[in-house]
Amino acid sequence: MKSLILLFLLVAILIGCSSSKTSTDLNLSKHNGVSIYKNLDSLNWFHKGIDENVNTGIFVSKWKMQNIQKLRSKEIIVAIIDSPLDINHDLIKNKLWINKAEIPNNGQDDDKNGYVDDVNGWNFIGTKDNGYLVFSNFEFVRILRKWGDLQTDQLVKNEAGNEKEYDRALRKFREQHVYYENWLKSLKYSVKTYPSAKDSLRHYFPNEDYTYQQLDSMYKKHKINDKTFRQRREDLDFDLGTMIAFMKARLDFGEKSLKDVEDSKQEVDSILNKSLNLKFNERLLIKDSSGKFEKGYGNNRLSTNIEGKTTTYNHSTKVSGIIAMIVSANVKIMPLVIASNGDEHDKDIAMAIRYAVDNGAKIINMSFGKEFALSNDLVYSAMKYAANHDILLIHGAGNDSFNVDENPNFPTDIDLQDGAKEVVGNFINVGASTAINDSTLVASFSNYGKKNVDLFAPGDQIYTSTGGNRYGYDSGTSLAAPMVSGTAALIWSYYPKLSAKQVKEIILESGTTYDLKVLIPGGEGKKVKFSELSKSGKVLNVYNAMQLAEKVSKKKR
Repeated sequence: MKSLILLFLLVAILIGCSSSKTSTDLNLSKHNGVSIYKNLDSLNWFHKGIDENVNTGIFVSKWKMQNIQKLRSKEIIVAIIDSPLDINHDLIKNKLWINKAEIPNNGQDDDKNGYVDDVNGWNFIGTKDNGYLVFSNFEFVRILRKWGDLQTDQLVKNEAGNEKEYDRALRKFREQHVYYENWLKSLKYSVKTYPSAKDSLRHYFPNEDYTYQQLDSMYKKHKINDKTFRQRREDLDFDLGTMIAFMKARLDFGEKSLKDVEDSKQEVDSILNKSLNLKFNERLLIKDSSGKFEKGYGNNRLSTNIEGKTTTYNHSTKVSGIIAMIVSANVKIMPLVIASNGDEHDKDIAMAIRYAVDNGAKIINMSFGKEFALSNDLVYSAMKYAANHDILLIHGAGNDSFNVDENPNFPTDIDLQDGAKEVVGNFINVGASTAINDSTLVASFSNYGKKNVDLFAPGDQIYTSTGGNRYGYDSGTSLAAPMVSGTAALIWSYYPKLSAKQVKEIILESGTTYDLKVLIPGGEGKKVKFSELSKSGKVLNVYNAMQLAEKVSKKKR
């Protein structure tokens, strides 16, 4: 029995270690607005500069301290193309974009922009019953369904370049199916084992009030001296050391109760039966079953509500909170929903970009990505549309620990079908950096690329807003991208006459240079110069960017 437990524990750890989690969850809503910002400043390393602890922040606090009385001349709208948003969060609700030309909830398209009652933004994956899409296919599943024969796994629609991409999609499909099947097996076992683990630990923690640190210390003692627990273990059905390790793993994955484990099991089961299901087509659930490229499908539901309880995906709320922290005034958040559990549709990405441009956004934050793109021509066209209107596009490089010069991550400003030619000049791709000025400066999960990643920004253990009007820590290039979006908004709020191309150049040129060798993400210990992992070879620096923006702005006069 013990060997079986260890086997499934190993599977759970190997699978679960790649998932993102919020490690701390605090509620700051009782504070007034000013206190919230002060608390966030003190809790976030990225606000600082290089300090005595060798932290590698972006000097936000330094710039604010020296320029707090300086007048901002312009309000900037930042479109957040992402998941549903907690629009009632204390940090965000007063910064929410309002479409003043639209009369709320009258069922009319008052401003004639093609979207009914879009008072604060739009949900491009809103369902026909005014709900929201929870699960969608992965893009490689869509490729197999469109180009292949589901019975034989053979390519049917043979167009230029399709065969190679179809084979890549098929490999990914098989790999992911095995991955999630194993994960589901481990979670099913975890559901059965959880009560036994609780019973084993209740001898030592009658109130079940143990922490991860206490379990870790107990586990180490148990491993060093097995006799320590031998007498108490005689009455237990399971090996105590294994049960401690099991519960440590559960806490490490954010599973604090049996319900959490059961919820994880249900989610993985849905991924297998929906996201990875070749016969599941989520587009039939929304008002876009025709597949036509036109405005108006989806709905205006930006947050989610189930059975009277307000819930929300955390992702967009975390992203929006970072921008709100950097630009504490003169910024408006425009939420545009395209992301569910699965991969985004290229059509939705393109339509969201066009919506943002047409409705006044100056910056578009895209903290999402995928390895495949079925209709990337639609996205390229929308990116060019944004470039023609002087709009800046900011994208998170991805959390796969790979080189995006060799392995694509969409959306991208590089046309892979045209000799890796750059499509637009208004696109910034952002990798994630850590707080430490040493070989671990580049976050271990971050994608990188000398050609296709422009710079790095803080994305490791960032304290920000989460769903349910709460706050917590999280990591990812999804959090690095809004660092750059917030900086761009800050620049434009003071120097509105600068062009998108100038703002991009300012951000890249003003970053902090680190002359050291760093570990390559996923490189098994191999090191290279930090400058080799991005185009600029730098980390975002807000203070330097604002100083350079002032100089460039004066030259334009």
